Amino acid sequence: MSMTLELKIPPVAVALLTAAGMWYTARAVPGFDVAFPGHDVVAGIVAGAGGFIAILGVVAFGRAGTTVNPMKPGSSSALVQSGIYSVTRNPMYLGVLLVLLAWAIHLAHVLTVLFLPGFVWYMNRFQIEPEERALTSLFGPEFTAYAARVRRWL
Repeated sequence: MSMTLELKIPPVAVALLTAAGMWYTARAVPGFDVAFPGHDVVAGIVAGAGGFIAILGVVAFGRAGTTVNPMKPGSSSALVQSGIYSVTRNPMYLGVLLVLLAWAIHLAHVLTVLFLPGFVWYMNRFQIEPEERALTSLFGPEFTAYAARVRRWL
């Protein structure tokens, strides 16, 4: 089984493209504004939570001495299951999703929220599923049991 991913675009680039599409939509399609008092404060809190969750994932990988490179899951040397990984199998992607949600809140445009399910679908199909195949190949029943116990996102 090949360890290469279907996704050839790094997840950070996917997130940036998604954010750019959200910004463009907010500017190009007027009339769907949904600003509310304090929306930027809420956006800041959601972004902070997303950043914190993602950092917890990176730190856990660092402590385990395994790679954080999402393009090479076959290089994983440990299956991290503790800490934030006992709550979500993908805290880094969840963190990015929350930052994108914060961006949508900041933009205060209802159509920008429609990008979020697309981001989740794309990441599931082209990043997470190939990663999970690689982890199953590397860690076998240990990963299968972990995946049955901990949800992919939340």
